Amino acid sequence: MALPVLADSVRIADDGVHILDRRVFPQRREWVCCATLEDVARAIEDMVTQSSGPYFAALWAMVLAAREAESDPRPRTRLEEAGARLVSTRPTNNHLRKAVDRVLARVDERDLVASATEGARCGEAVYRRSSRVLGEHTAALLPDQGCALTHCWPDLYLVELVRALQEQDKRVRFACTETRPYAQGARLTAVTLAEMGVDTTLITDSMGAALLASGDVDALVTAADRVTADGHVINKVGTLGLAVAAHAFDVPFHAMVQAPDTSTPSAEDVPIEYRDGAEVLAAAGVSEPGIHGWYPAFDVTPPRFVTTVVTDRGPFGPHELDRYEEEL
Repeated sequence: MALPVLADSVRIADDGVHILDRRVFPQRREWVCCATLEDVARAIEDMVTQSSGPYFAALWAMVLAAREAESDPRPRTRLEEAGARLVSTRPTNNHLRKAVDRVLARVDERDLVASATEGARCGEAVYRRSSRVLGEHTAALLPDQGCALTHCWPDLYLVELVRALQEQDKRVRFACTETRPYAQGARLTAVTLAEMGVDTTLITDSMGAALLASGDVDALVTAADRVTADGHVINKVGTLGLAVAAHAFDVPFHAMVQAPDTSTPSAEDVPIEYRDGAEVLAAAGVSEPGIHGWYPAFDVTPPRFVTTVVTDRGPFGPHELDRYEEEL
């Protein structure tokens, strides 16, 4: 099966990093060319790419940084500074730090660009391989037939989950929330599911609890931007409300993450990104003075509302994540 469009949305070229602009997808397929690391950083901040897109963008941005630092007397320092800039763009999701670390781990100052490029390629291969395994583990938790509700854009996790379901001959329908204010669920998730031939229903964010109450949903399945060592799930704002509703109606909630962040003890240790409230107003077409917007980009779901944290080493209960390291 050919990969859907969004599964390959960040590419490196001689003139820079090319990023598919998810702000206008699927109505238009436009690529933003970022000639410098700073261009990539601003593209991430401006939501040109989201979900795992910033991870891939950071990998290849580090190659741009290596090109820029090739004649610098302190190239390693320059690369570390570049990495810190990338990590600061979306502080809640720790994928960016992983991307930077994977490139830095391969950097050899004697052959800066080639070694950084090898690190980026390795980082991309690791992420895609782990997503594939993660999808297989999650598919095993879903019934042969039924409906899964998802929220926001789970990206490669969703692509690999669907691929695994199809390989296991499971016929699972999906319901997607719109995911305001950027409507990632409507524009990205639903479109990708339809592209992969999945029976897909789109609902507004406010309909999630009603759908869960209807008895038609077999599982709530989302990605996670980060899962703490004690089982708190940090994901796109709106996940918490769906998880609470799923718990109330005895629907399991499976949170997909390649690995828990064992370096983050609990939710208090995770910086939650707050975006400009004007983005909420702009998406709603509101411009009247005196109206304020509030936009936490992520929320935190306590472990008591989480059934399973699915990782690339298998599924765990939210209070069993210390076992992740034992599954090597």
